[in-house]
Amino acid sequence: MALVEPAVIEQRDARGVVTLTMNRPANFNALSEEMLSALQAALDRVAQDESARAVVLGAAGKAFCPGHNLKEMIASPSLEYYQRLFAQCSRMMLSILKLPVPVIARVQGVATAAGCQLVAQCDLAVASEDARFAVSGVNFGLFCSTPSVPLLRNIAPKQAMEMLVTGDFISAQQALERGLINRVATAELLDAEVESLVASILQKPRAAIAMGKELFYRQREMGIEAAYQLANQTMAVNMMDGCAQEGVTAFAEKRKPSWKL
Repeated sequence: MALVEPAVIEQRDARGVVTLTMNRPANFNALSEEMLSALQAALDRVAQDESARAVVLGAAGKAFCPGHNLKEMIASPSLEYYQRLFAQCSRMMLSILKLPVPVIARVQGVATAAGCQLVAQCDLAVASEDARFAVSGVNFGLFCSTPSVPLLRNIAPKQAMEMLVTGDFISAQQALERGLINRVATAELLDAEVESLVASILQKPRAAIAMGKELFYRQREMGIEAAYQLANQTMAVNMMDGCAQEGVTAFAEKRKPSWKL
């Protein structure tokens, strides 16, 4: 009996960088129930790994992700099933937000519907020049409601609405200009561009990034006064951390900090 390859290939290097590769290229890495479960399990493991420093989320084959598996969805036409499926997907997306380490999307080919949502939900994103993005459910009579949540938190409202009501593709360069992704690279240099982000992150203390990431997303949903109160408390706690004490002392003494990263 032939062995079935895992839906998500999980690799970890000595630096604590976890690479998760969606591994169903035959269906362009659609977010099937199997894929959602595999991603959730992998993210849960990272959440428990105190030595993890960053996550790179990529995909095998020609495409990043086309969204949900429509054939699988249409095979079970019941409200209960759809509610359960979208709840499963939302839980996985929120797990990315709740991780204490940055998650970087490595995007090639198409990222559509919930695949575009996945890019938007990641903290950072690097795409190849040939990447294309769309929230295309409306083309099939299904408004991309769940993808709209992180999309609207990444790009300007009218640009998000245009994507949602037309289902049209935007290029990698347009995605960069609109704030959906951070960087664009040639296919040959895509991994090098991702690595440059990873290397910069690894030079900073994990504790500071973890506190900062949590603050970043919590304060986004608050009014400005509450956001400042939360930011004040976060900075005060951060300053009590040994890495911050060493960093500030090193700056005052005009030397490089000696951190336990």
